[in-house]
Amino acid sequence: MFTKSDPAAPEGFFEAEAAGLAWLAASGGAPCVTVHAVRPDGIELEELRSARPSREAARRFGELLAVTHRAGADAFGSPPDGWPGPCYIGRREMAVGEWESWSEFYPQQRVRPYAEQAVARGNLSADGFQTVVRACELIRSGIFDDGEAPARLHGDLWSGNVLWTPTGVVLIDPAAHGGHRETDLAMLVLFGAPFLDDILTAYDQVAPLAPGWHSRVPLHQLFPLAVHAVGHGPSYGAELERAARAVLELGSGSAS
Repeated sequence: MFTKSDPAAPEGFFEAEAAGLAWLAASGGAPCVTVHAVRPDGIELEELRSARPSREAARRFGELLAVTHRAGADAFGSPPDGWPGPCYIGRREMAVGEWESWSEFYPQQRVRPYAEQAVARGNLSADGFQTVVRACELIRSGIFDDGEAPARLHGDLWSGNVLWTPTGVVLIDPAAHGGHRETDLAMLVLFGAPFLDDILTAYDQVAPLAPGWHSRVPLHQLFPLAVHAVGHGPSYGAELERAARAVLELGSGSAS
């Protein structure tokens, strides 16, 4: 077994991780690391062996990730079944609840709170914050709503949480919640992954993405960029501002 422990962990930190892994695994999609035990100050996990990434494993992961997403969630922002919260992305608390529309949920619960923290830390300029606010207001207008049902998201799907093992990809360390499936994919694009094109192509074959999804990547990267802008310095604040400007440009194109 592999044990993670922290006597100073926030309330519910490891329990949220265990609940997220169980919820994702219940989808029958992408495999998740097995939880052997959990307590307030730690979690015991299956120890995984690493393997070289392969095109075949990448394609299978893309297919199974589509199954995970398609399993759905009760609402945008909903926590894993049976877990009322709190939830976390990394060590930062992440709001959970039930919002009827993505445009109501995403800008106010996944972008603006972290942008505000980034300003307080000096990692996002005042002008940059106003650009983010304008992008959030545009999202709240509903211009990007597409009628998709809430997906079952890993929520922190960067390459470090995508482990390549002899049996294929296994997911770890989720920030699981109900959201838009393109948000998970945009995080993979943001931080890269081996055979990324194969992952995305296989995903799209199982669960076709709406036309133009590549142009919406900055929209869905606002969340991870805002989170990283809080704790990883002004460079992420600048990237967040650039993504927000791209969203405003995307909105202008949609309105024309």
